Amino acid sequence: MSLDLTKVAAQVGSMVARLKAGGEERRKRLQYALDVLSNRATDLDSLNRKIASSKTTWLVAGLVDGLDQCYKPPPLPSEFSVIATDGSHIDVDRHRSTRCYLINIGTVILRYGAQPEALLDSFPSLYFGDEDLVIAPDGAKGREQPIEGVLLGIKRSVDECHRLAELAAESPPDSSTLALLDGSLILWGLAGQVYPEFVIEALLHKGFLSSLEQIRRLNTEKQVALASYISFPRSTDVVNALRVAICPYDPADCDRYC
Repeated sequence: MSLDLTKVAAQVGSMVARLKAGGEERRKRLQYALDVLSNRATDLDSLNRKIASSKTTWLVAGLVDGLDQCYKPPPLPSEFSVIATDGSHIDVDRHRSTRCYLINIGTVILRYGAQPEALLDSFPSLYFGDEDLVIAPDGAKGREQPIEGVLLGIKRSVDECHRLAELAAESPPDSSTLALLDGSLILWGLAGQVYPEFVIEALLHKGFLSSLEQIRRLNTEKQVALASYISFPRSTDVVNALRVAICPYDPADCDRYC
């Protein structure tokens, strides 16, 4: 059945109205958070001790230089490049006549300096062979782990990192390069699931960490800085530090009192 956009339009109007109604409250909360961040009276050592002794079931950011520290960016080199990878995938579909999945890795190379240029490309790979559809332990049959769902998303992240390492290796000696990954540098998908050791070995140690190590070793002949970017992280680590900072209890026991 096709989507009736006229029925959706009315619901969009309700959503916009609710967003406008809550705008003032969000502005007040944001201003309060900024005031706490910029409070020069906050003692960093005391706050770190309070964070360390707090009883929470959520993560709290570690503080090194305070809550309001600002840093000026270093001067840019006259010639440098920015490289990045990002991917998408089409999962295994049980309604298809053939089991298969597709991973597409997009790449970007931006060169700045006397001869600037931009190179955009994509590398789709279709996986359909029996050996491509599972991760299997060496010398043991019957324990194969199918590559689909969450595991396919993790494999895509591994492939993104592998392709980024290849791009970094292609940069000339003595060059300066910023290498960017989409998402996190931590494979939370592996941390949050119980997978056999051979799966972790294949994806994490031989895959993701191996590519990161390749990038690290490139710094013996060139400058390669690695970072990842999350456009909408929904991470609350810094906000959680503010929660502990303004908590009237010491030690803070937010799960009990809040």
